[in-house]
Amino acid sequence: MMTQIRPYRPDDLPALYEICLKTGDNGSDGTHLYDDRRIIGEIFAAPYGVLEPRHAFVAEDAAGVAGYILGTADTRAFEARLEAEWWPALRARYPDAAHVPPRERTRDQWDAYLIHHPPANPQAVVDLAPAHLHIDLLPRLQGQGVGRRLMDAFLDTVGGRAHLGCQAPNVRAQRFYEVYGFRRLDGVPPRSVVWMVIGA
Repeated sequence: MMTQIRPYRPDDLPALYEICLKTGDNGSDGTHLYDDRRIIGEIFAAPYGVLEPRHAFVAEDAAGVAGYILGTADTRAFEARLEAEWWPALRARYPDAAHVPPRERTRDQWDAYLIHHPPANPQAVVDLAPAHLHIDLLPRLQGQGVGRRLMDAFLDTVGGRAHLGCQAPNVRAQRFYEVYGFRRLDGVPPRSVVWMVIGA
C-alpha cells in the first residue's frame, strides 16, 4: 500500500498521541522521557485534531497512521480557543509545576507547567504569517517525500503562508523545512526555538 495522505478523522486521535510521543525527543522517540504517555500530545497534537480538523492531515501506510501535519489558520484565535475549550479540563487533571525549580522539573512537570502557562507565539512571527503548524513522521515514513506531501496539503488550506517553531537541537527538521522553502527568522526569542516562515 502506497502511503496515503488524507484528512484527519476523529478515530485517528490515538495515533496523534502516539506519534507525538514517539517523536517527542527532538524528532526521536520520547517514550523514555515521560511517565505520562499522553501529556505531550495534549499540548502539541490532540487539540489541533479536535479543534481544527479542517487543517489536519495524516499519512497512512499498510501498518496504519504514522505521520501527521496539524495547525491552524489563525494562531491568536486558536490560542483563545485553547484557553476557553482545551486547557481548563487539563489544568484540573495536571497540577501546575510552577513551584518546582525549572532545572529540577521532569519532562512531565515541564509539560504540566506549559498547560497552566502556555506561551504565546511571538507577535513578530504571527504578524508575518498568522497560520502555524506541527508536522511529525515516524521513522518508517521519513525520507520518502511524505513530509513534503503533508506540507503541500496543509499549506493549501491556509493560502501558502505559515510559520513554525522548531527546537534548536532538531537540526534534521530544520534542514527539511529550509529545503521545502521556509526561511529562518533571526533574533526572535526564545533562543531555544528556531522560528521559521514560508510565504511571507
